Amino acid sequence: MYRFISKLYIWRLKKNEFTSIALRDYFKRRFKIDVGMYSYGCFDTGRIPQGTIIGRYCSFAPTCTIFNGNHPLQFITTHPYFYNPHLGIIQNEAIRRTICHVSDDVWIGHNAIILPSVTSIGRGSVVAAGAIVAKNVPPYSIVAGNPAKVIKTRFEDVIIEKIELSKWWELDLPDLMELIKETPELVFDPLKYFS
Repeated sequence: MYRFISKLYIWRLKKNEFTSIALRDYFKRRFKIDVGMYSYGCFDTGRIPQGTIIGRYCSFAPTCTIFNGNHPLQFITTHPYFYNPHLGIIQNEAIRRTICHVSDDVWIGHNAIILPSVTSIGRGSVVAAGAIVAKNVPPYSIVAGNPAKVIKTRFEDVIIEKIELSKWWELDLPDLMELIKETPELVFDPLKYFS
């Protein structure tokens, strides 16, 4: 019954998933998943593990997954009964769990898989659909493939420095709307704006 009520509560909160402070507070308190404002697609404990930290303005496809642990190859078996205390056979966690920090303005595409070896996905980066990510992702890079590799950066270093100085991701919606109104070229054509 509790699970049903919890799922119903989450479903109601997710109607406003871009802006719901209550949803973010609930996920942080109940599941230890910290989600920044305006991020969406990441309120799913089946795909996003405990301890994950997600920045602001992130976009998660509904089929991407972040993993925080591997089956142990050195045990007699790789079955979760031998390492996962939530299954009731052992008392304590028997494998090492990692924490992934997804910075602001990250886009993770459909069927992308983030492996436990990844602890950082940099600001402004893109994880392409179907990518299998085994290494940390540098800021403003686009990674694709299996294993995922940097295929390009979104901007030149000088533009990245200027975007970083703008700290636009710290803006809330009214200020962001004002920024778009006042300087649309900054938002829609940063190459031209910063040149």
